[in-house]
Amino acid sequence: MKVMKFGGTSVGTPARMKDVTKLVTKSGEPVFVVLSAMSGTTNSLVEISDYLYKKNPDGANEVINQLERKYMKHVDELYSTDDMKAQTREFLGQEMNFLRSFTKELFTSFEEKSIVAQGEMMSTNMVVNYMQEQGIKAVLLNALDFMRTDKNSEPDPVYIKEKLTALMEQNEGYQVYITQGFICRNAYGEVDNLQRGGSDYTASLIGAALNAEEIQIWTDIDGMHNNDPRVVDKTAPVHQLHFEEAAELAYFGAKILHPTCVQPAKYAGIPVRLLNTMQPDAEGTTISNKTEYGKIKAVAAKDNIIAIKIKSSRMLLATGFLRKVFEIFESYQTPIDMVCTSEVGVSMSIDNSAHLGEIVDELKKYGTVTVDTGMCVICVVGDLDWSNIGFETMVMDAMKNIPVRMISYGGSNYNISFLVKEEDKKRALQSLSDHLFNN
Repeated sequence: MKVMKFGGTSVGTPARMKDVTKLVTKSGEPVFVVLSAMSGTTNSLVEISDYLYKKNPDGANEVINQLERKYMKHVDELYSTDDMKAQTREFLGQEMNFLRSFTKELFTSFEEKSIVAQGEMMSTNMVVNYMQEQGIKAVLLNALDFMRTDKNSEPDPVYIKEKLTALMEQNEGYQVYITQGFICRNAYGEVDNLQRGGSDYTASLIGAALNAEEIQIWTDIDGMHNNDPRVVDKTAPVHQLHFEEAAELAYFGAKILHPTCVQPAKYAGIPVRLLNTMQPDAEGTTISNKTEYGKIKAVAAKDNIIAIKIKSSRMLLATGFLRKVFEIFESYQTPIDMVCTSEVGVSMSIDNSAHLGEIVDELKKYGTVTVDTGMCVICVVGDLDWSNIGFETMVMDAMKNIPVRMISYGGSNYNISFLVKEEDKKRALQSLSDHLFNN
């Protein structure tokens, strides 16, 4: 069985919902479908929550009314029978009344999570109703019945596999199984969400639980490109990536995928394909545990980076110095992207400035601290094992006219990272494309 996940734009209109139905039933084989909320819905639900936090029920009700009008209009466009129109209108009316019920109660983050979950509830019900109207044997499995996180807010794979397997056994013989992405219950049974990776994470967890043949992530982009098409000319989709390569690209700026969401698939050895609902016949990108040797695959960039250098000839060689430095970042829950050391100093980069002032104050106990803001990490990804002689030279040659603040090489077999000024980002990315891919 294949798992197919469709994002908000893929189910953003009745026409798109019909296209998704054609895609998932094309092969005639059983499939498991994960759906996001219709595009724009989650933003409206967050806006409703914001009004309720501010104790403005009138503002919340106005947004709810706008949302209701939008969805009721979709009903007329999506369904052809009066019975299904009436059934779906009744369901959507209940959903809107559920949202309105929060305007009379004390509002906290727990209620907000219940509100935000309704986007996926509505999209999945609408699509399964459409499929059933078309005579397709489809069933809706509520994600809240099997998707759960533990006390550390991490997915509980044992629980997910046990509950989902039982649900599949109770619902044998369907062609299409549909569930909601993003939403789950926490360890205490409360409605929650998967946060990092959202619906992609749901699809990966389901694929691992069902030992799926393949996990397909359908978006409005034809796979992961070898550079940022918003910044660089002549980019092209990368057709094959190792899970490690995909994670590096996702972490360092490739927005199509969250770095953590494919981990369950990686550990289960299940390939993940990134495909385009607007161009369903395009090859897209396949991510697996296979490595294409001797190839540089892609470049990504991550903005809003801060470089911090601590210089201390007295302390650097002392036992425990680096531990003390890293503990400061840990105490403020601030991850480090890059690290470079020398005889008298250590430089690090971070992308979270929330506690920058406190971190710098703490670091000054151990040496002289300098901070550079407005920086950008550029990551070159591929088979960059040190035995591939000359690969690092090719990359360095592309960067020869770009001022580089830091370089990280050797921490992974899959990337070389450069820290540059944001103003030099476009020039650096274009030069890397010209040298590595366009010649």
